[in-house]
Amino acid sequence: MESPRIVCDPKILMGKPCLAGTRISVELILDKLGRGDSIDDIVQDYPHISREGVLAVLRYAAETFRTGKVA
Repeated sequence: MESPRIVCDPKILMGKPCLAGTRISVELILDKLGRGDSIDDIVQDYPHISREGVLAVLRYAAETFRTGKVA
């Protein structure tokens, strides 16, 4: 899945999917949501990301499960 908001760069976090322009991994956002943090909590903790960025993480995760492909 290609998403301008989610990137995999081997130079950043060993290639883990991250929000573009950050070192915040998809894994971190999903973990925080899974522990009960709200989108607003995450944006407050990381003000350089947006609500749309967190939603892009959720779409990326859903597409990854649907296709079985990590981009």
